Amino acid sequence: MLKETIKKLLAHESQNIANLAGQIDAITDAARICSECDGRIIITGLGKSGAAARKIAATLTSIGSPAIFLHPTEALHGELGVLSANDVVICISKSGRTEELDILLGEFKRWGLPIIGITADENSPLEKKSDVIIILPTKSEGDPLGIIPTTSVVCSIAIGDAIACGIMQIKSITKQQFRANHPGGSLGRRLTKVSELMHTDDEIPFVSKNANLRDAIIEITEKKFGTTLIMDDEKLLGILTDGDVRRAIQCKDIDDPLDTNVVNFATLAPKTIPPDAIAEEALQIFEQNKITSIVVMDNGKVVGFLHMHDILQRKII
Repeated sequence: MLKETIKKLLAHESQNIANLAGQIDAITDAARICSECDGRIIITGLGKSGAAARKIAATLTSIGSPAIFLHPTEALHGELGVLSANDVVICISKSGRTEELDILLGEFKRWGLPIIGITADENSPLEKKSDVIIILPTKSEGDPLGIIPTTSVVCSIAIGDAIACGIMQIKSITKQQFRANHPGGSLGRRLTKVSELMHTDDEIPFVSKNANLRDAIIEITEKKFGTTLIMDDEKLLGILTDGDVRRAIQCKDIDDPLDTNVVNFATLAPKTIPPDAIAEEALQIFEQNKITSIVVMDNGKVVGFLHMHDILQRKII
């Protein structure tokens, strides 16, 4: 019985989120209005709608669209001072009929601010006073009593997420731009640029194309990366790893591997990555190719060297 109750709630919430596809035009309009906002996005709501509003404000701010939560009651007692003529408003109210919100809507209209309404009532004051109205798919909730704000709150948050994704698409927001607002924590670390982690100049292990295997072993030992690049002046020819060295020494077809040109044992056309790539991309290359190091290239030139340990030490994973 308990499991069925939980499954019923989850099914109710997921089905109603799916039904939000019927509001795609309104959500798209809301995303365009918010993307063009030169001020701040003011998000307001009472009770659980207020909790959804706070989450949406945090999400929008994280993608570089400054947003704040404005409590309807506090707004009527002095907090309206945060408003500016360039702001956009998102109002969340399942009923669309709360007294405080109705008064607040009049103030927003007086300021001439675009109003995006999220409500379940198509005939509410919020619906009538909004420039863009997004209707929640159902008035019922998913809890056993059908009255506790559950589905309506989840759908409101989903609408906010959809608006945020729309803004990201319109503004072509990149991971690097997103990281500017997330320098700390695991997310910030995963979005660290390769250029911030890579080894440069004398730290890069390399030998010339004329070097033999013995020279390469010395370079690998000194630089302690278990790898060395093979260069023809500034041109990258290949890469040699500890594994390549072991296989070369065990090769029975060569009389003296140590005196043999290193190019014979190297991996040609090694994996590379640009310095502006993020650590997460480097991790994917490491994992997909089962390698522990990668060459950092910019405009066809070697500018750095990145080892898996460099990522591990920064606790990016």
